[in-house]
Amino acid sequence: MIEEIHGLKVAAELAAVSARTAPKSRGEDFVKVVIVEGDALKRFADAMTKYGIKTGRKNFDRDGDNVMNSGAMLLIGLKDATTCGLNCGACGFATCDELKPREFNEFKGPQCAWRLQDLGIAVGSAVKTLSIHNIDNRIMYRAGVVARKAGLCDCDMCMGIPLSVTGKNIFFDRKS
Repeated sequence: MIEEIHGLKVAAELAAVSARTAPKSRGEDFVKVVIVEGDALKRFADAMTKYGIKTGRKNFDRDGDNVMNSGAMLLIGLKDATTCGLNCGACGFATCDELKPREFNEFKGPQCAWRLQDLGIAVGSAVKTLSIHNIDNRIMYRAGVVARKAGLCDCDMCMGIPLSVTGKNIFFDRKS
């Protein structure tokens, strides 16, 4: 058991390194990474369940249960990302000057499409590293929502990735 916990912690740190060093548009880094574990993880899982009940939003309880049974969680997000200045329209606006992120219910947006791609590459790099080390994981948007609301990450957009080392992957065969 001690070896599994140590292995999971090392893998979480390596995954955080993968997210940190992932390529970024124009070489500008707006990606933030946090590792949550121990009592903070258990409190967070409880907050996910309570958020689902309070808001009537589906599957926050199911995902909260997954987080409760995890050994750690990575939070990967964007903070204060500027546009790339391409005026490409991929964000839905004709020019970058028109894109003005504002606070919505769960995330701050809209965001530059290229910065969201940076976030996706960072998340993909992290889960690739976890997979290489046989750490079960699942990318969870709901965990990102609650992480922002609970103040666990100071990000405008965030994804959570709970990690598990068990005989069977706890993130699949889940009930809706």
